[in-house]
Amino acid sequence: MNPIIKITVKNFGEMTAELYPEKAPLTVENFLSLVKKGFFSGLIFHRIIPGFMIQGGGYTERFSETDAASIKGEFASNGFRKNDLKHTRGVLSMARTNQPNSASSQFFVMHADAPYLDGQYAAFGKLTDGFDTLDQIAAVPTGRMGWFDDVPKTPVVIEKIEVVEE
Repeated sequence: MNPIIKITVKNFGEMTAELYPEKAPLTVENFLSLVKKGFFSGLIFHRIIPGFMIQGGGYTERFSETDAASIKGEFASNGFRKNDLKHTRGVLSMARTNQPNSASSQFFVMHADAPYLDGQYAAFGKLTDGFDTLDQIAAVPTGRMGWFDDVPKTPVVIEKIEVVEE
């Protein structure tokens, strides 16, 4: 049985996802560890690009960055061949810098398919429910803040992420 998580987003609803430790064991272990510590509570989805993805898990509502340890990137271009999960609508994947082993807490949920990300980022789960919530979040107005052109004008707050089944 794969772990199931529920992401509760203030004023938007819930998204439920199944995680795949057989595809990305270290990534799933790291994500679940952060979930169990309550790390994501109160953080925001800070990048929203309709027709691409929503990204969160790294900033507070005041746009101050949170800190978590980096992990090894579990994807093909980083020498990790077990992870063949495709970046299709609803897939959860780890954000990172240009450094392949820089993923920590920031993750994104695919709003649409993006096959050019396959093998470049550590996909580790997929929504099983809450696509309506994903679509509502992807539709929020965005603007420029700091380095990003795609920041929600009104914060999209993660109330909590919890493990439903393990």
